Amino acid sequence: MTGVLTLYRTSVGKKVIMALTGFILVGFVVFHMYGNTKMYQGPEAFNAYAVGLRELAYPVFGYEHLLWIARLVLIGAVILHIWSATALTMQSQKSTSANAVSGTRRYGEQKRQTSYAAYTMRFGGIVLLLFIIYHILHLTFGMVGYGPGEFQHPNYLGAHPEYFVYNNVVVGFQNPLISGFYMLAMVFLGMHLYHGVWSMFQTLGLNSVKYTGVLRGLAVLVAVAVVIGNLSFPIAVMAGIVGPAV
Repeated sequence: MTGVLTLYRTSVGKKVIMALTGFILVGFVVFHMYGNTKMYQGPEAFNAYAVGLRELAYPVFGYEHLLWIARLVLIGAVILHIWSATALTMQSQKSTSANAVSGTRRYGEQKRQTSYAAYTMRFGGIVLLLFIIYHILHLTFGMVGYGPGEFQHPNYLGAHPEYFVYNNVVVGFQNPLISGFYMLAMVFLGMHLYHGVWSMFQTLGLNSVKYTGVLRGLAVLVAVAVVIGNLSFPIAVMAGIVGPAV
């Protein structure tokens, strides 16, 4: 236990925490994107997916029990991911400031080595955090982005329950400004995924000269697949490919 506590205080420990929580979050993002493709199969299939999430491992787990466990794990992963990223950034800034004061040559080299990826991850991470908050308020609770009476809170025991979740998504993306914001956020998500997945391999020691090309290609594949999949949803709605259920 002492060793674990000591490790998490180090930069290496923080990077490991960031990598492990990043792995959890990447898995969720990929699964979430894949699940939402059910929208193309129609309202019944999309609603069945929504119901299925709430009945995972039923009856061993009660209604939404496993879903709430997954939500708590994701929330914990997000919090730890943000904490480790913030701590590493502050640690890097302190080191940079110390080198700047000393006026060493190393400072100049370190400043030049501050990569585009680092700035993208920090700024993109803030944008994505704001997007996550908006996304939950929008499509989960219907508190923003809808006119009066447009958002229907799912009632899986009511008549034609398949219309609720499906129509909420369709109506939510019919607003061009909201869809535009989602698509912009997906660009940041793609950059964050690429740099994050690649850094995760490096931090966990999975990269090597032999597999560098494969792992970098996998990082690109994950980022591109998620971005294209998520971009397709608002585009399909605005283009009329996907419309409200009758």
